[in-house]
Amino acid sequence: MPSITVRRLYQDNQQKLNLTWVAGTGGADSPIGNDEQRPTLALVGHLNFIHPNRVQVLGLAEVDYLNRLEQSAAKTALDQLFHKTMSVVMVANGQQVPKLLRDYCHTHNVPLMSTPLESPYLMDVLRIYLARALAVSTVLHGVFLDVLEIGVLIMGDSAMGKSELALELISRGHGMVADDAVELYRIGPETLEGRCPPLLRDFLEVRGLGILNIRTIFGETAVRPKKVLKLIIHLVKANDQAMQALDRLNIQSETQDILGVTVRKVVLPVAAGRNLAVLVEAAVRNYILQLRGIDSTREFIERHTNFLRDQENAPDID
Repeated sequence: MPSITVRRLYQDNQQKLNLTWVAGTGGADSPIGNDEQRPTLALVGHLNFIHPNRVQVLGLAEVDYLNRLEQSAAKTALDQLFHKTMSVVMVANGQQVPKLLRDYCHTHNVPLMSTPLESPYLMDVLRIYLARALAVSTVLHGVFLDVLEIGVLIMGDSAMGKSELALELISRGHGMVADDAVELYRIGPETLEGRCPPLLRDFLEVRGLGILNIRTIFGETAVRPKKVLKLIIHLVKANDQAMQALDRLNIQSETQDILGVTVRKVVLPVAAGRNLAVLVEAAVRNYILQLRGIDSTREFIERHTNFLRDQENAPDID
């Protein structure tokens, strides 16, 4: 299962959440991740003594509860809490950290942080951050682009012209996310987010031209840091076998399963004289129309069906 350390969580969110590391620096490398034995437990939540969250958040009510406990009762409660596995404790709302809690975190090497932000907002930000940081991922070969605000993954065998097609689309004002190695993360039940590995960022390899820095050549607007995958364009050679297997009316939309998420797929035959950039743009526009409930193929079939029905019902003229 994917996991990150408390140190990384602190470094990534220190400025955004105005975090202060109060105690427990010895637990900086403690992992934060989903528990395989208890997958239903929340990663982030308010103070829970029975089923501790990985990230325990103390707001106004929780700090007030600890402060109102007698010394012996507070020690009993914290003994029970620290007997279980936790990754980090955060005190929100700018509350003063209880001294007993600070001592327990220092003794048990559990990182303790504080922030002036309100606990509901703090938990919302951390949930979104952890959903991305702990997302299940895979790497696919292809070129990932932003075409008309839709994330499009161009796939196909080697030497099919994927990079040349991407270069043409970029020159037409669309944006590139990743070339060659596309990292896909499932950040939600039905959401795949595509990113580029840091070493390959901004670069596009085109046969005959070598490595091109897209950001330098086309400007900042030609590159995207990430994009949600919505459509796959699969390039195939336009031989007789491929053309026979192709559904020209495309009545049944093709799909591809990636990390348990179903993604729409369009198969485009590659042949001399075909303007693939225009075809990709048309495929994306057609996909957008289908999202709005407009299906050109079904409209075509219904029009002809109605025409034939009218012809059959028309009275005979002798």
